[in-house]
Amino acid sequence: MLEKVLKKSKFSPLIDGEPADYVWVDISKENIHLSKIDVTNASHFSEYINLFLKDKNAKIAIGGYNEARNIYQRSETFNSSNLEERFIHLGVDLWTKAYTTVLAPLKGKVHSFNNNSGVGNYGPTIILEHNLKGHKFYTLYGHLTKDSIEDLIIGETIDKGEMFAAIGNFPINGDYPPHLHFQIIKDLKGMSGDFPGVTSLSNRERDLENCPDPNLILKIEKK
Repeated sequence: MLEKVLKKSKFSPLIDGEPADYVWVDISKENIHLSKIDVTNASHFSEYINLFLKDKNAKIAIGGYNEARNIYQRSETFNSSNLEERFIHLGVDLWTKAYTTVLAPLKGKVHSFNNNSGVGNYGPTIILEHNLKGHKFYTLYGHLTKDSIEDLIIGETIDKGEMFAAIGNFPINGDYPPHLHFQIIKDLKGMSGDFPGVTSLSNRERDLENCPDPNLILKIEKK
């Protein structure tokens, strides 16, 4: 089972830093502080994140797996009139400074990449393919800089700990505060350069099974 292999394995950090640099953050619809700001405005949302980091004396705010959020209501990407609303997050977000470099947590190869443009979308995105102790799976990195995907080659090897991307800024990153969306995917279902990072209530159980908790790789202690 992939989850057991990930739990027992050791990985490189996605962002260079110490455990003390991280703080867990709540971006769910239960966070009453978010209801007081305009999260549709990337500048206002960024100010909230920056003040939160300053207050916690941290460099990276982390969280979001299996989190029910209201921040997607501004985008038709998640709220098409003829489809069930998607608001449950399938990855982990690492909120920090724009242009922070991203490191590969384990060896892999470039499966695909794309600039998924539009408000609320990923912006520049990279998907790596991995094989760990006989288990094939993928990791997705969203909200990157344009430079992150300019010189990539499908199939090229990315070594464990290698710098291969950087966190983008708004509006190119989908018009969010600077952060990295990190997601584990067992089955890409034929997709390339993109994969849903948010799901609906009725598909929650199925999609969480296909996208295990990214903290199995990150291993950031919750406190």
